[in-house]
Amino acid sequence: MKLKLDEAGHVVVVDGKPVYVHDDGKEVPFDAVGTVATISRLNAEAKTHREAKEAAETSLKQFAGITDPAAALKALETIKNFDDKKLLDAGEVEKVKAEMKRVFDEEKTTLTSENEKLKGQINDYLIGGAFNSSKFIAEKFAAPGPAGVEIARSLFGKNLKVEDGKVVGYDNNGQKIYSRANPGEIASPDEAIELVVGAYQFKDHILKSSGASGSGSNGNNGAGGGAKTMTRQQFGSLDAHGQSKFMQEGGSLTE
Repeated sequence: MKLKLDEAGHVVVVDGKPVYVHDDGKEVPFDAVGTVATISRLNAEAKTHREAKEAAETSLKQFAGITDPAAALKALETIKNFDDKKLLDAGEVEKVKAEMKRVFDEEKTTLTSENEKLKGQINDYLIGGAFNSSKFIAEKFAAPGPAGVEIARSLFGKNLKVEDGKVVGYDNNGQKIYSRANPGEIASPDEAIELVVGAYQFKDHILKSSGASGSGSNGNNGAGGGAKTMTRQQFGSLDAHGQSKFMQEGGSLTE
């Protein structure tokens, strides 16, 4: 990556921002002020999500061992029903121990399940938020609004993971995606989405049309097999699954 220079050797500036040229030829104005603001915003969001996660986990820990009150009371009642003589009987003692172990094993399983469920819900919320708030999807995807978000998440949801309360992007080789605007830093969720989409072989079919109409297209609306093109209005009439399937099969949009 290098600075773009004009014929006189001066740095090319767009809207007050120096332009960098990446190895693939893409020119990206570096917005230092915007980058700092974005980092501050993302740090604040990450802190909010982390605090929510910690609060939820702390709440669960308060009930460790008593997630099933009925089972716990039953175990106590079982112990209370044994008199001193029976407790001296090794066989009865083993029954009590076995019952207590069963109850606590159930408690542990329940707590583990609830914790995993909570973690899954938090991760789903964070990743969903990354797609919903993506400026790149809103501006560049052919499908408008929620439809574009659904398509993006169905195709690239596997490329985002939650680590330490933050959304981190991974490429298709399982490598973390690093920022181009901020070298050495992990890419923001929106930048990661843009880079993953940029590497997608059918990206031209899900991004806004450049005006190509699709040679030999029969203009089908996607109801029958083999449809390759459809108008934006027809595309908008499909549900999210239909839109995603159409794009994955190489369909393209026309005006």
